[in-house]
Amino acid sequence: MVLVIRSPDCGERQGSDVMNLDVGIKRLMVLFVFILPWLAGCWDSNDLESRANVLALAIDEPTAKDLEEGEDEISHLQEGIFAPPEEDMIRVTAQVAVPGEISLGPPQGGANEAEPVWSLNVLAHSLEDAISNLQQEIAEELFLGQLRVVVINEDVAKNGVDGFNESLRRNAEIRRNAWMVVSQDEASPFMDVSPQLEQVPTLYLSDMVENAVDEGTFPDDFLGLFWRMISSKGQDGYLPYLTLKTNEHFQLSGLAYFKGDQMLDTIEPAEIGTFMGIIGFDPGGYQFYSSIPDTDTPVLLDTIGRETNINTTINDGKPCVSLDIRYDLLIQELTEGSGNLQDPQVIERLEKQTRKENIEGAEQLIADMQEEKSDIFGFGEFIRAKHPGYWNEEIGTAERWRDVFQAMDVNVDVTTHIHRIGTQAT
Repeated sequence: MVLVIRSPDCGERQGSDVMNLDVGIKRLMVLFVFILPWLAGCWDSNDLESRANVLALAIDEPTAKDLEEGEDEISHLQEGIFAPPEEDMIRVTAQVAVPGEISLGPPQGGANEAEPVWSLNVLAHSLEDAISNLQQEIAEELFLGQLRVVVINEDVAKNGVDGFNESLRRNAEIRRNAWMVVSQDEASPFMDVSPQLEQVPTLYLSDMVENAVDEGTFPDDFLGLFWRMISSKGQDGYLPYLTLKTNEHFQLSGLAYFKGDQMLDTIEPAEIGTFMGIIGFDPGGYQFYSSIPDTDTPVLLDTIGRETNINTTINDGKPCVSLDIRYDLLIQELTEGSGNLQDPQVIERLEKQTRKENIEGAEQLIADMQEEKSDIFGFGEFIRAKHPGYWNEEIGTAERWRDVFQAMDVNVDVTTHIHRIGTQAT
């Protein structure tokens, strides 16, 4: 008898290898399915209920009563090696969310309804010192990742905000899309405002500023953008300027402009529209009055669009900026008086009139900022980007740029186009 042993051919070996590979893949998939729930576990989680979420901060100068009562010796001693720094003190008010009290729907009412936020204040030498003092008064860990707004009193802002920015920038929890605003009066009452349209005052405040940006009535200026401005060599910063009207609402009353980290003054709300035209911020916003030429008839016009071209040149060793601004307008209201808006010649004269008014407004605002040496328009950044050789040789620093900006020629040209007369297109 002959024993015949047949070795598997190439095809059979390949089939066996493929089968073994499939089995291996299936085993890995089963193992991955079992391990996945463990990988998705929050091994370092911190329950929302076990931490104090700070929604807003208000920074004021201390009152005479605050200074008389003094501060708690938490992060320092009054004398010795842990003595506090020789700096002006501040009063910081924090608005903390109360867990479980911020409902997702409309308020239900009732006699036992609790407040959704809790406000408390401390006296400190710096913002970080204030956070340490606040932590001593709260059982849960303070969490700044939900911070939406920082309100700074005008007097504090005029002394400089660099110390606050330094503390906020170093904290990785702080969101760059939060807002910093300046209050005309004391900042702490903003933490206790009770608006009828929102349960949480902070959310109402931040929504108000963000909606102003969306509607074209205020330029985009969140915290990260403000930091970039005041850190730039060719631009100064600006912030929303708020006024508290009652204990239920407040008003966006202008734009606070800075020189370095110190606030100088404000521009009026009507001038904000001119400012946004200069920097080319779109969408349009703001209404303004003009009059039909050769009549006493006032016309209310609404800005629905802006477009700006900024050109820079170096003439005889001096920088020059030329602005070409286009406004798209519509007639919002016509009071009683003479003037036929159906006549194309009347519309043409009105466009020329608004062109002249907007040129004068832009030139005046630029002249005011040049007098203050505050380049909130960012002209210096255009010079630095388009003429780097000139900048490096002749400018180099923010202080030098402010001197050049003060004497720089800025040419303004404006084009206005009226699109509609009420519901009728022109």
